[in-house]
Amino acid sequence: MTQPRIARIWRGRTAAARAEEYARYLFEVGVKPLAEKALGVQMLREDRDGETEFMTISYWESVEAMSRFAGPDPRRIHHLERDAEFLIELPAGVQVLEIVDTLGRVGEKG
Repeated sequence: MTQPRIARIWRGRTAAARAEEYARYLFEVGVKPLAEKALGVQMLREDRDGETEFMTISYWESVEAMSRFAGPDPRRIHHLERDAEFLIELPAGVQVLEIVDTLGRVGEKG
């Protein structure tokens, strides 16, 4: 199995009243297609007073592999068609981080 070396992190916030609807939309339109290209994807959520923050982390074997999905600038944001409708503000970019080391059983099947 190929080990991920790069993590691409996206964050967006929506009003709490629309969080469930956006979660379904983000999963179907954002996460599922991304999972077809990346080594793996996680969708995280934090409910706060009046708003909910979503985060997606996709894992890649290299910046080159990520660029085949994201284009020549992997930090460039690719907004989903309905993001402007749901999000409090459109994120300006994503984080691209090198995975230095991993310990534990996260992701293990067994």
